[in-house]
Amino acid sequence: MSLDRILVVDDEPQIQRFLKPALNAAGYDVVQAGTGAEALKAVATSAPDVLILDLGLPDMDGKEVIAQLRGWSEIPIIILSARDRESEKIAALDLGADDYIEKPFGIGELTARIRTALRHKNRETASATRFEIDGLEIDMAKRIVARNGAAIKLTPKEYDLLVLLARHAGRVVTHKTLLTSVWGPAHEEDLHYLRVFIGQLRQKIERNPAEPVIVRTEPGVGYRFLESDQRV
Repeated sequence: MSLDRILVVDDEPQIQRFLKPALNAAGYDVVQAGTGAEALKAVATSAPDVLILDLGLPDMDGKEVIAQLRGWSEIPIIILSARDRESEKIAALDLGADDYIEKPFGIGELTARIRTALRHKNRETASATRFEIDGLEIDMAKRIVARNGAAIKLTPKEYDLLVLLARHAGRVVTHKTLLTSVWGPAHEEDLHYLRVFIGQLRQKIERNPAEPVIVRTEPGVGYRFLESDQRV
């Protein structure tokens, strides 16, 4: 069986020296690049399954790499960067990155995010029509939401918000993406509006809304729907 291939793009030699053996030990084939230009070429020629990308590259900003790739590739992109400003995370995610991890980082967290990215790639999550997670059932074909068999009544906007999050389960969805997708571009700055709806949604779908498990907050960035293995 062929190994999943991970492309690591980082100009720090110590990061590359650490990641290659660590990811090899986790069962992955590793390809390395140190610049944005090398990254774009490697995606085209090496057919990696996941891209791990630093934003601070010597020849171009990592966000430019994302923007160029999203013109022709759907490869899952995990940002691994020392930049910790919320604006950097949001910009990278809005451009099409799938996840964001700050340096310093743990290899366990990184490999967990890689597994999530590979599950999305292999399952073609966007085509899933039914989810079951933590007792919550979402049947998109029938537009039914239930917990342990009991129907949950959602408003149209609550339902649209839930479905958008579920389709991106395991990944961060930014405030801007949620607002523009559910309410339209005119509402992309209405964060209070979004928080109100997320609160209402949690009241209806979470076992304990005060300690949400299914819809988790990514502070300053957006929300992450709990990953589930039960999809149809």
